[in-house]
Amino acid sequence: MSKIIITQTSSQIKCPARQKATLKALGLGRIGKSIVQEGTDQVLGMVRKVEHLVSVKQA
Repeated sequence: MSKIIITQTSSQIKCPARQKATLKALGLGRIGKSIVQEGTDQVLGMVRKVEHLVSVKQA
């Protein structure tokens, strides 16, 4: 699998609890924080659920 860089770009304040939990499961929680993850189907599905809050780049 390829590596992807996920960066949180927007606040989670007015988001539903499920989206907040998804961000936490990804390892995010504040604006500007970045993580490197494998591009598995599970991670990409989580990113799709919060795509309005994050940006994704190939590593």
